[in-house]
Amino acid sequence: MGSTAFATIGLVGNTADQRVADTARILIPHLQQRGLQTLQSGSPGPVLDGCELVQPDQLAQRADLVIAVGGDGTMLYAAQQVAQSDTPLLGINRGRLGFLADISPEEMLRKVDDILSGHYVAENRAMLLAKMPGHDDEIALNDVVVQREGNARMIDVETYIDDIFVNTHSGDGLIVATPTGSTAYALSGGGPILEPSLDALVLVPICPHTLSDRP
Repeated sequence: MGSTAFATIGLVGNTADQRVADTARILIPHLQQRGLQTLQSGSPGPVLDGCELVQPDQLAQRADLVIAVGGDGTMLYAAQQVAQSDTPLLGINRGRLGFLADISPEEMLRKVDDILSGHYVAENRAMLLAKMPGHDDEIALNDVVVQREGNARMIDVETYIDDIFVNTHSGDGLIVATPTGSTAYALSGGGPILEPSLDALVLVPICPHTLSDRP
């Protein structure tokens, strides 16, 4: 059971997509009728009526709940915006798959009302922090991929866990996936599906040179 302390709702979505914009235009007045403030994270599309535009890096600081309207790509983008906060994230599916954004537009208002009333269970999802010399750190909900550049030859990737050497992977690269990301690129590469709450990561070689090198 969750808290009912949601006074400000942040919206993330590509409003240049008509389906996303239409869904958000149904949701926004529904929220405002309940006395809630609505914020819109900067997107390629227009700012929707009734929303205050905020920069993506300010959204988690000001919103008590973030709602992503779109597909799983929108959820991944929104997850980066809330990653370093305790702000919960909810997905309304207007994309193709909906592994992460799994609430349909038809049930959106009812589900949102349930959440605003405190009838929900929050799930914590593991995320990855990628560090590379000369580049900014990157946070990922699904996976981090180390791969060859262009048409270069196969590469060798050494893996260590807690500074202990595990293996050298020779091939096109390596996917490091969270349980959430185990149903994405890692699955296409032959990796297993992990239960989302599992405390584990998946290492999936990309086109490995040896038959014994498997996830």
